[in-house]
Amino acid sequence: MLIIDTRESESLDRALKKYKKKFEKAGLLRELRSRQAYTKKSVRRRSEVLKAAYVQTMRRSEEA
Repeated sequence: MLIIDTRESESLDRALKKYKKKFEKAGLLRELRSRQAYTKKSVRRRSEVLKAAYVQTMRRSEEA
C-alpha cells in the first residue's frame, strides 16, 4: 500500500502527482501484468539474454 504524506497547504493535484510517481516507481502495475500469465524460467531467461544482446549492440553502435 502506498502512503503519500501531504501538507495542508498542498493541493490535491500535487498529491495526486506524488502518488502517480510513487506508483510508477514501485512497479505494481508491471508486476500485476507479469503475474497474469505464467512464463517458464527458460523462456524468461532467453528473453533476458536477447534483451541484453540488443542493448549491447545499441551501445556499440552509439559509440561508433
